[in-house]
Formats: sequence, C-alpha cells, structure tokens
Amino acid sequence: MELPCNGITITEEGDIVRVDMDSPQANKIIGWHGETLNSLQHLIKAIIRSHEKLERSPFIVLDVDGYRRVQEDKVRKIAEQKADFVRRTGTRVALAPMSPYFRRIVHLHIAATPSLADLTTESTGEGDYRQIVLRLKDESAARTNTEVGEELSPVIEDEDGLENLDI
Repeated sequence: MELPCNGITITEEGDIVRVDMDSPQANKIIGWHGETLNSLQHLIKAIIRSHEKLERSPFIVLDVDGYRRVQEDKVRKIAEQKADFVRRTGTRVALAPMSPYFRRIVHLHIAATPSLADLTTESTGEGDYRQIVLRLKDESAARTNTEVGEELSPVIEDEDGLENLDI
C-alpha cells in the first residue's frame, strides 16, 4: 500500500503522542469512516510495543490532515451543549455510546475546563454501549423530581452529531 505523505509531525500532549501526517491523498489513508486510519494506528502501536518490549501499548494518535482533531473538537462541542442542558434542567444526560478514546476526550475536557467546573462525568454501560453521563457535582441542590439511585435512561437525540465518530 502506497501512502503518499508530504510530511510527518510528532508531538507530545501530556501522555499522548500525536503523529500528524500531511498528505495530498488524505482520504486514501483515512479510509471509510476512518477504518484505514484506525488500522494503521493499531499497527503502529503494536510494532512499537513489540519492538520496545512494553507491557502495554503506548497512547499514540495518528492523524491525517487534521481529521482526528476535527472529530475531537466535535465531541467537545457536543459535550458543552449537553452540559448547558444539564445546568438548565438539573438532570443528568447520557451521551450516545462512543469509543474509549472519545469518552476520555469528554472526561478530560469537562475536568480541565474551568467554566465546566460545576459538572462531573462518569462512564456507564458495557462494551459498545458504554457512554458518558454528565451531571452536576452537587445534584442535591438541583434534584426536584428524581430520587437518588433512580435508573438513568440515555438521552439520545437523532441528530446529536455522535453517530459518525471514527475511533
């Protein structure tokens, strides 16, 4: 497989190593809904883990022409929109199921953004159905019609923008 590439930039962002590729044929590297990009990322992690004899794979994010960054920004924006809903209503909101990578993006974004300091996140569910729940840190002040321990029903809108995430 020939991968046309004009350049590669490697940066460290905390515990993440980002590998950004510039390519005239980004769609060839990304593939359908990012499947080729995911496969290449998996191979890179496996090769490094094997070569360096690591216990676990390094946290590497392979990006081509900003494809992943756009998706990460989209997830953050949706989380902020849902956070606004949580504040207005005082109720918990479950985001659509997403990959561990995108759940991590949401957890870190909510925790690190000062304007969202009144909110917290938790992951619920199992496997492909694991999702983020956004809630107020001080739910007791907002709790009016719901009881502690009440089972949470996911709030999944038809067009919330999470249906085509590719990690």
